[in-house]
Amino acid sequence: MGAFALHPQLAADTIEVGSAGLCSVLLMNDSQYPWLILVPQRPDIREVYDLSASDQSQLWQEVSHCGQGLMDLHRGFKLNIGALGNMVPQLHIHVIARQTDDPAWPGPVWGVKPAVAYSEDELAAYLPQLRELLG
Repeated sequence: MGAFALHPQLAADTIEVGSAGLCSVLLMNDSQYPWLILVPQRPDIREVYDLSASDQSQLWQEVSHCGQGLMDLHRGFKLNIGALGNMVPQLHIHVIARQTDDPAWPGPVWGVKPAVAYSEDELAAYLPQLRELLG
């Protein structure tokens, strides 16, 4: 088993927010949606069942905490949580606060519209808010 390393596609598509404990917390670089990605900092993990029981519990606590924080911050209508991994096999959990007027509603966010990257000014304002969620 090697050391933990973030999959190159996740690194290319996201901005680092910080750590929730077990997970690296990343912001998907698509300003159309409040969208975090949590990646357990364990090497060679593809599936939730590859984690120990205590890590599984911690993962769910961190997903719930980040999800509630996003929903509170954005006054979301519905929280979407997903772990697909078909394109990026490293275990990662998408946590997305949805609104009934977002570009993909009511369907999933994947592939509906091209991503709209955050500007430097948007990131300067938004990242401190997200980091505060992590406590």
